Amino acid sequence: MAKRRKEKDEEEEIDFKIPKFDEEKFLKKERRNIKTLFISFLFGLVMAVITFGFWALLQGHFLRWDLIFLLAIVNAIWIKYMFIRLNIDLTDFGKKQWFTTYAVYFFTWLLVFIVIVNPPFYDEDSPKIEAVVLPNMQELGGTVKIIAKITDNTGIEQQNIDFSLNGEDIDDFTYENNVFTYTFTNPDNLTGDFDFIVTATDVNGYEGSINSSFTYSNDTIKSPTPIGSDTSPGPKITYANTIKFDVGADVSRVYYTIDGGKEINATLNGDFYETTPEYEGWPKDKAVAVTVYADIIFYFVEPLALQTEIPESTQYNNTILDTQIYYFNVSGDPTIGTKDPETVTLPQPIFYQVPGFELVALLISLIAVVLIFKYRKNNRRI
Repeated sequence: MAKRRKEKDEEEEIDFKIPKFDEEKFLKKERRNIKTLFISFLFGLVMAVITFGFWALLQGHFLRWDLIFLLAIVNAIWIKYMFIRLNIDLTDFGKKQWFTTYAVYFFTWLLVFIVIVNPPFYDEDSPKIEAVVLPNMQELGGTVKIIAKITDNTGIEQQNIDFSLNGEDIDDFTYENNVFTYTFTNPDNLTGDFDFIVTATDVNGYEGSINSSFTYSNDTIKSPTPIGSDTSPGPKITYANTIKFDVGADVSRVYYTIDGGKEINATLNGDFYETTPEYEGWPKDKAVAVTVYADIIFYFVEPLALQTEIPESTQYNNTILDTQIYYFNVSGDPTIGTKDPETVTLPQPIFYQVPGFELVALLISLIAVVLIFKYRKNNRRI
């Protein structure tokens, strides 16, 4: 019985024949596949140009991108009709081939479209200007810094920036690394409001501008607490007394010095910055002179590309010096000057994520991985 089964197996093995490789059919199929991919690629190029035209026509429309994307997707149906029109044999054109065909079309369209709707091929955006005034309210004798970050997809040159202050054109500003800087010294010690306008024009004539104002006042920093004078200090204060400062400007930190000593922070409580003689630096049983300052610290929000280390961010700052000196007569209470000064949290750089073209590359990589695994899976079945 075993011998008969062995002879039967040998006969079956002998009957098996390796199918003949049809080289002509294989080459015909490969040429067909290459031709379909090439047509998909060309159609993607054509659709990029067509959708670019609609992109320009739909300038300002809130559904602009949605309509363009829909137009590109819907017109993908013409690929099949082109294949039929060109007499391409689609009898064994399976899901894998159709997926590859549409993927080539879509990513060709997307990449070419993104390129041609951006400079140097196309520009429709006005320069964007972010401005900050440091400080927005200053005491006489202090300076005001006007900082403006100007961004544009074609770039801005300094000669294309106009700046006016209270209606007077000014050209002694600086412009480096897309940042406009001007420092106003108020040489005439004027009080009141000052208005300014920053205007930038790109190479295509698109214009962006921003206007704002700042104020000079000797009441930028003031105190409702009796302040006395150098010859007649105010009433005697103890550790239980709260000293308040009213600051009219937007600031990051308020601090003071006693007789020119170390800096002591005041903390914001409601509408006032407050402190007490409990903090280190206050002497006992002595008449003292208090000078108050306020610091303004600012960072522009910076872009952070994928897979990029956090870069250094430029800090912009200025200081308000109160022209009023405050005089206090400090008691000899033993708890005066024994408490650690308060700490203040200062502004820190802020970044936002910008994926850019890395997202497109990621999508292409994911599709490639899916195709590879699908190809291997099909080979295992064969």
